[in-house]
Amino acid sequence: MLRRRMGYADPSSGKDILGNRSLCFIFICAFGLVTLLQQILYGKNYIKSLFVNSVYDDCVYPSRYLENYDGSYEYNSTACRELRQEIMDVKVLTMVKTSDLFERWRNLQVCRWEQNKEETSNFKMSLSRCCNAPSFLFTTKRNTPAGTKLRYEVDTSGILPITNEVFNMFQDDMPYSKSQYKKCAVVGNGGIIKNTKCGKEIDSADFVFRCNIPPINAKYSADVGTKTDLVTINPSIITERYCKYGFQKLEKWRRPFYEVLQNYENSSVVLPAFYNTRNTDVSFRVKYMLDDFDSQRGVFFFHPQYLLNVQRFWAVQGVRAKRVSSGLMLVTAALEMCEEVHLYGFWAFPMNPSGIFITHHYYDNVKPRPGFHAMPHEIFNFIHMHTRGILNVHTGQCT
Repeated sequence: MLRRRMGYADPSSGKDILGNRSLCFIFICAFGLVTLLQQILYGKNYIKSLFVNSVYDDCVYPSRYLENYDGSYEYNSTACRELRQEIMDVKVLTMVKTSDLFERWRNLQVCRWEQNKEETSNFKMSLSRCCNAPSFLFTTKRNTPAGTKLRYEVDTSGILPITNEVFNMFQDDMPYSKSQYKKCAVVGNGGIIKNTKCGKEIDSADFVFRCNIPPINAKYSADVGTKTDLVTINPSIITERYCKYGFQKLEKWRRPFYEVLQNYENSSVVLPAFYNTRNTDVSFRVKYMLDDFDSQRGVFFFHPQYLLNVQRFWAVQGVRAKRVSSGLMLVTAALEMCEEVHLYGFWAFPMNPSGIFITHHYYDNVKPRPGFHAMPHEIFNFIHMHTRGILNVHTGQCT
């Protein structure tokens, strides 16, 4: 009798277990069916909202769920603050692998960029104390009187006497003032700008800076725009790209060079005439050439002390190189001249943030002289400044 009781099994118990499993299975199927119906009825935005809500609920999803979102999250949301902190935690570029930095940058693209007024104001004050672009960006008759002696930026032992002839090539005073323009675009020449369709957005800016007279014809204008208010000219561009026989022949070959400048309509040009003695000769020839063609284009020369101060400022920020790039010079000036600064075409890596290989420039793949600039460190600073709300770095497509 005892054995019979021990072997007894309630026939209803198996049914209860089977019933619970069936209910669980039915619930899962119902949830899946409802989700499918909502996807059909409301489209992909419903599924996207699931991920949005999950991120706001502090759940962390892999970056593959975030890549296609275009700044849809609020700047000050919990998720965006955490994503910005992930980048700010990288104090120096050598702390992370490039792929890790790319992933953090990709993840941040889900957040709308907003200017942080306090951070921007503090940064502008630092630049004003060290560099003061509204007063010293260019050599002028006001800051470099006739009869004085100008010390070169690199050839510090060399001194250029400011004769009346040199003095008369200077503008009377600086043409720009502090925070004169509301929105400025600084356009770099990096391959990152190809196929972005950012041309219209760039051309809508109040002031547009460009580096080293890059091509802006119909082949590229959809991506890079055409509007130009100020463009730099590195003398090496003249001697290597446009004057096959060297700058001594600029007078003979000046017509092709003049026609290149015509693509920039009435934009002003700026040259580093006082970087060294060789640059002085080339830069002055450009000025003479434009005068001979009766050009009304403004011609400016960077003040060597301003460039030295910019070099020292960025060295403290970790950009230690023989010379800062033309792009960084313009970004530095723009931060003082403009209320809001947007960067396009600035990238220093052989692949874009998605890991796809890109050309060095949007118009060719000619690499810079190794060891001359510290481009990765410049871009790393820009990424941090974007994260802090000081400037906006654009590396994706424009809408």
